[in-house]
Amino acid sequence: MIEHDVLDAGLGDADDDDFEFDEPVDAQLPDHRYLDRELSWLAFNQRVLELAEDPAQPALERANFLAIFASNLDEFFMVRVAGLKRRIVTGLAIPTNVGRAPQEVLSDISEDAHQLQVRHAAAWTSLVRPAMADAGIVVVRWDDLDDNERSKLYDYFQTQVFPVLMPLAVDPAHPFPYISGLSLNLAIRIRNARTGRQEFARLKVPPMLPRFVEVVRGESGVRYLPLEDLISNNLEDLFPGMEILDHHAFRLTRNEDVVIEEDETENLIQALEAELLRRRFGPPIRLEVTEDMDDVTLDLLISELDITAQEVYRLPGPLDLRGLFDLSRIERPDLHYKPHVPTTALAFQPGDNNERGDIFASIRKADVLVHHPYESFATSVQAFLEQAAKDPHVLAIKQTLYRTSGDSPIVQALIDAAESGKQVLALVEVKARFDEAANIVWARKLEKAGVHVVYGLVGLKTHCKLALVIREEEGVLRHYSHVGTGNYNPKTSRIYEDFGLFTVDDQVGRDLTRLFNELSGYAIEKKFKRLLVAPLHLRKGLLRLIDKERRNAQAGKPAHIRIKVNSMVDEQIIDALYRASQAGVPVDVWVRGICALKPGVPGMSETITVRSILGRYLEHSRIFAFAGDGDPQVYIGSADMMHRNLDRRVEALVRVVDPAHQRELISLFDVAMSAETSSWHLGPEGDWVRHHVGEDGKPLTDLQDRTMSQVQRRRRVRAVR
Repeated sequence: MIEHDVLDAGLGDADDDDFEFDEPVDAQLPDHRYLDRELSWLAFNQRVLELAEDPAQPALERANFLAIFASNLDEFFMVRVAGLKRRIVTGLAIPTNVGRAPQEVLSDISEDAHQLQVRHAAAWTSLVRPAMADAGIVVVRWDDLDDNERSKLYDYFQTQVFPVLMPLAVDPAHPFPYISGLSLNLAIRIRNARTGRQEFARLKVPPMLPRFVEVVRGESGVRYLPLEDLISNNLEDLFPGMEILDHHAFRLTRNEDVVIEEDETENLIQALEAELLRRRFGPPIRLEVTEDMDDVTLDLLISELDITAQEVYRLPGPLDLRGLFDLSRIERPDLHYKPHVPTTALAFQPGDNNERGDIFASIRKADVLVHHPYESFATSVQAFLEQAAKDPHVLAIKQTLYRTSGDSPIVQALIDAAESGKQVLALVEVKARFDEAANIVWARKLEKAGVHVVYGLVGLKTHCKLALVIREEEGVLRHYSHVGTGNYNPKTSRIYEDFGLFTVDDQVGRDLTRLFNELSGYAIEKKFKRLLVAPLHLRKGLLRLIDKERRNAQAGKPAHIRIKVNSMVDEQIIDALYRASQAGVPVDVWVRGICALKPGVPGMSETITVRSILGRYLEHSRIFAFAGDGDPQVYIGSADMMHRNLDRRVEALVRVVDPAHQRELISLFDVAMSAETSSWHLGPEGDWVRHHVGEDGKPLTDLQDRTMSQVQRRRRVRAVR
């Protein structure tokens, strides 16, 4: 895995509704039937940490998991903790999803997060760093260096580091400087040799320089020194004539939750740009310091930053282990997962003459279900849009863009289509968290090329993954549709697990046409044929499907519910699953991140099983499968079971009707839930237990490796034929 957000849990927006709690009244269900969503998120990040602690994982992948843990926790504080604090400060401290006061939850978060961060630091110091050293990648301290190495690094410091350093003194003439969020800093106490007065200075570790500086490379391996170690051991050059008394690293996390009042601004782009500027100056919510920081320095930081003792995290070892992303990218194939090259989906593979296939001709034959990253995004989704841009018979392209990469061929295809005279509509969601600035850039680039760019409906984020191509064939307009579970992003498609459905079905085409028209208009009001669309109809549709399984079970008919999501929080959905379980319906929930549902509770959820799978790929697809008394109802799409997805986002699920595709999705589900598959099992009290080794001591089946092998076998079988 290569991106810092690979195991992101889908934190969600810290909107007011996320903290409201109005427990649905149901006499057949007990009180206190949900798990706390914030603590469930921390449990998710603990599962990430357990992968880093696992010696069976390749050493550099373990370093990557440590970096992912750190990045995830940063975002958790910037969004979720910040949101809880905001509610307390504004006096709107509505109870959380389990009916507790936000202040109580903050106290529990602080306790759990402290324990996890200490465990995280220990995993680096005691487990991963030694494993990397055994493999020839050694991270050293200044005291470990000999004179020649120190001399070499001093030259590097003078030429590459010293010129960009900016020491800031604190005295009556220099007020305490602004500390930017997530920056790594040195707090330095010095004594003026002339006056004998003690003074304080802050030095920011330059974020544009490599976090780990190469010391020496040889046959036995390579040695690195943390940048802050290099700087702190050459402070005399920055403060000539001063005595360096003490120095310690510290790091501040700020509230970076963006709030936009859309109905009060005519230009969403300008409002968002202004809010992004304000984000840099959000209030502090966490202070990380090294465990050896003296009380004088710490008291000064607490006072100047206006932070509480509960918000201080004393940690051993280096701060900000996001820097391990750099080391995890070292080219050592023996320390990474074995490479996997995605294969082209069977339907899109070239013919006997090995020419690139006609995407439209393939879709006309039958619906095509593509499974990323096992099957290539480039030769399916990207090829679909690129062929559409060049095809003279294509009249129009409509697409949603939520997150896309900086050099996106998807964006380029839309630009090419517009420049060739086609009608192109791009619905760009500029409010995608932490991608706002990038989306603004691409929105303006598209507009300049003549693309009709719209920003969705006021008050709703557009999160659905839709593409529609209108093509003229023999005087008739045909709709070629793609509905996916993941973003139109070629980079993340290599590491995110997602499904996408291509179809020329008229019902889906008409559904998408109407949905796009409503998204570029004013509201979503009508129901659809093969789509379930939020915010009006998706929750209601799922509740009906769940209840139908309950009634089938009561009537003695076959019943089964399977749901795969990133997060399971919505109380109405959870309660419906509880009622189905009470009727005896087997309910399988496959969740990556947050889960507020309590499985296995006698009389409430005895037939509910919850599993979680983490690994080299981010499990990102959403699948909803209902037995339907022999007529399976299977959907894929963009929606998680959270308030934000069901109430404040435009989401879309599409019904999968091909029996072979239904079997593929259900079979994948059954493998994931099998006792023979490596996974985490959720207990009724919220404890996640990892099951990855069988009773015989051998590793259990890795779902992702198994899926990879299956897809490769399908390709080989076709080649033989």
